[in-house]
Amino acid sequence: MEIITIIILFLFCTLLLAAELFILPGTGVAGIAAICCLVGANYFTFVWFGLTTGLWLSAASLVACILVGYWMLRSKTLEKYSLHKSIDSTAATQDQLSVQPGDEGVAVTRLALIGNANIGGRLVEVKSADGFLDEGTPVIVVRVEDAQITVKKK
Repeated sequence: MEIITIIILFLFCTLLLAAELFILPGTGVAGIAAICCLVGANYFTFVWFGLTTGLWLSAASLVACILVGYWMLRSKTLEKYSLHKSIDSTAATQDQLSVQPGDEGVAVTRLALIGNANIGGRLVEVKSADGFLDEGTPVIVVRVEDAQITVKKK
């Protein structure tokens, strides 16, 4: 009966670990339960079968965990289940993407570090490199990084 209990705990450990990896990734509940089953199986082995058998089973558990982990990393088993899509979109508007350094314009709103400016007939959101600028202040584009347009007072 004791051996069956230990085997069942090891089977639950395996099932819960598989559930953690493939069904419930990131929650941690199944992983923690798997660790509890593994520790429980090793504990009961020490209690029911003594020190020598407990140490052998603990060593075998450790080796099995290392081998399974190594096998999963080398066989790229998780690669089938991982996300391969990359995000290549941007929140920038076409007007923001068309602005170039050196373009000139006028602040439409007060630039309290960030505000709107009319640059080359395009209303875009800009960031002030000179601190606060009042509306109507002539500005020049000094840097464009992705959708972030940095301007300074002309």
